[in-house]
Amino acid sequence: MTLLKWTDEFNVGIEEVDSEHQELIEMINGLHDVMQVGADYVQVVELLGEIYAQIAAHFAHEEKIMRNAHYPLYEAHKEDHETLLDDLREIMDEVEADGTFDAVALSGDLNRWFIDHFHTHDAKLHRAL
Repeated sequence: MTLLKWTDEFNVGIEEVDSEHQELIEMINGLHDVMQVGADYVQVVELLGEIYAQIAAHFAHEEKIMRNAHYPLYEAHKEDHETLLDDLREIMDEVEADGTFDAVALSGDLNRWFIDHFHTHDAKLHRAL
């Protein structure tokens, strides 16, 4: 069962950013899917690491676009990026430290994380650009 579905409302109007958002959704869905069929701890840690790396690269790209456009809400958007990366790092650290994970809670956190960030900061960016 798919956790996140791409819809036109996720388009920000910048092809590269939209493509990166689609890739992130695919990665989050991939993690969700393997957890649904009984992924082990090693798989989850590996996939979380890949998601983290992709998100960090995406945020750096998005921040460059915002700086180049002199986006007035850059600082708040960047701060949310940093908070989200910190939150994801904490999730990863907990999974690694405990050696276990709660698939339902983890999927819920990733879903909420993507949707909340998009509907607040990315939606404003889309309107501004």
